[in-house]
Formats: sequence, C-alpha cells, structure tokens
Amino acid sequence: MRKVLLIAIAALFVFINPLATPSVQAYPYYAQGAYENPREATGRIVCANCHLAEKSIKLEVPQAVKPDTVFEAVVKLPYDHEVQQVQVDGSPGGLNVGAVLMLPEGFKIAPDDRIPEELKEKTQDIYYQPYSDDQENIVLVGPISGDEYPEIVFPVLSPNPKADKSVNFLKYSVHAGGNRGRGQVYPTGQKSNNNLFKSPINGTIAAIDDAEPNYEENFYGGYNVTIEPEDGGAAVVETVPFGPELLVAVGDRVTTGQAITTNPNVGGFGQMDGEIVLQDPARIGWLLLFFVGIITTQILFVLKKKQVEKVQAAEMNF
Repeated sequence: MRKVLLIAIAALFVFINPLATPSVQAYPYYAQGAYENPREATGRIVCANCHLAEKSIKLEVPQAVKPDTVFEAVVKLPYDHEVQQVQVDGSPGGLNVGAVLMLPEGFKIAPDDRIPEELKEKTQDIYYQPYSDDQENIVLVGPISGDEYPEIVFPVLSPNPKADKSVNFLKYSVHAGGNRGRGQVYPTGQKSNNNLFKSPINGTIAAIDDAEPNYEENFYGGYNVTIEPEDGGAAVVETVPFGPELLVAVGDRVTTGQAITTNPNVGGFGQMDGEIVLQDPARIGWLLLFFVGIITTQILFVLKKKQVEKVQAAEMNF
C-alpha cells in the first residue's frame, strides 16, 4: 500500500506540475511498482527496458569482508562530462546518473552511526533508497548530478551469521547497474524525445507543422511531419518532439525506417557482476596458525637434517 501511494504521489507531481518535469530524469518508482525484483531471470536489470543505449560501468567491492563491518561498494560511471543531453522540454542540460546495487541477503546500507567519518564525506547528500520494505539488500540511488558524482559510493554493513542464522560464511554474488542520462522510452511505452525518429513508410515529406504541447504526456511541443505515401493512400503524420533535430525538409523522399531526425542520446545503461566473501575471522586465525605450524615444521626438519649430517660426518672421521 505504501509503495502504491508513493507511485501515485510521484506521478501526480509530474503531471500536475509540468515545470518540474525536466528535472525528472528517471523513474525508479515505476520500476519498483512494476517489478518485484529488478533483475530478470536472464540476468538483465530492468532499467535497460527504458534506457536502451549501452555504456559500461565498473563495480568495485572488497574480495572479502568480516561480519558486522562497514565497507565500500563503488559503482563508477565514466562518460564525457563535456557533452549535454536533451531535457524533457528539448533544452540542453547536464547528465544525471543513477545506480542500483543488488547485495546478498542480509547485507544492507549501514546506519549513519556506523559509517566512519571518511566514508561519510564520500556519501554526503546521497539518498539511498531500498527497493522495497522487505528488500533492504537492493538499493537505489538517483537521479543525481553526474558532474558531482562520477562514481556512487555505497556504505554497506555486512551481516553477522552468529546473530542471523539465515546467513552463512560463503562467497556471494553482487549485481550492479548504472545509468547516465535520460531513457529512450517512458514507462508507458511512449518514446521520449531523447530518441531517434524514423519514417514509418515510403513516401514524400508533404508538410512540417508545429505540434501543440501535451504536458500530461511529457510532450513540450515539436513538429508534425506529414508523409504522403508512394501508393497514393492516406497521409501519415509522424510527431517529433523538441530535442532531436530534423534531417528532412518538405519535398524530400523517404523510405521505411529512414532516420528523419538526429539521435540526441549521449547516455546509456550498463551492468556488472561481482563476488564477495563473507569471511569468518576464526577461520583466518586457524589458517594463520596452520601456516605457522607448517613453517615451524619445515624449520625443525631442516635443523634435524643438519644435525644428522653432522653426526654422519663425525662418524666418518672417527
């Protein structure tokens, strides 16, 4: 019920206040409402359903961590910070970024009183949102400014198997997704203006007229491109929003699938998997003790060997 209320509030805010819409660069609420788990059975994270372009990310996690300790998980989002993306109203602007981190069960974002001061400086002003009330191990961040946060640091608290019997000292998988810029598809399935538009038929551009804005559908105005088909049928009107630039003019001949605009997208989504070992400190102690025993045995063996060699040399001289 709480999740549905949050989705309704977010949608109402966007639709009632169109002036606020350009700042809305991602729709985590929609993903939370539509998918129980953001990672599909194929391994693909569902953010890729709206953010169609691909850009690589980097995930950095420790090889092993001790129980009940705070550590850093870092999602790096490299891109050219000189470029600008198309905003909802068609104006240029800086790229926003976001990330989703899927931790093993039992792992979660560390409470504020457990985070070291050095780590607090790296994570200040970042809001970490659990995917749902019962999935604290799946964490969302964003949208936030890509210029201010070229990498997103997650302060993670590891579980204690001695206190939580559902967790074991094992190797676990970690999944991360990271995005730069706006998506090419809205959650409704409608194309955003951060997209390439193509001709749906073979024909000739008959007219290019201004299109009326429709803020409820995130349409801030653009062009109605009228295409007369070659076979003489009814004309087709392709609506192009402000953002991508038109590549055609009245009188131009176009074919099915031909680009009639530029592709303004400069961002993209990527994902990466990692592994982390929840290490038992007692095992490390026993391992060190084992190494000490091996080294001691080898030293005693060498000393005994030298002693035998001296005895043998003495017997030969005698």
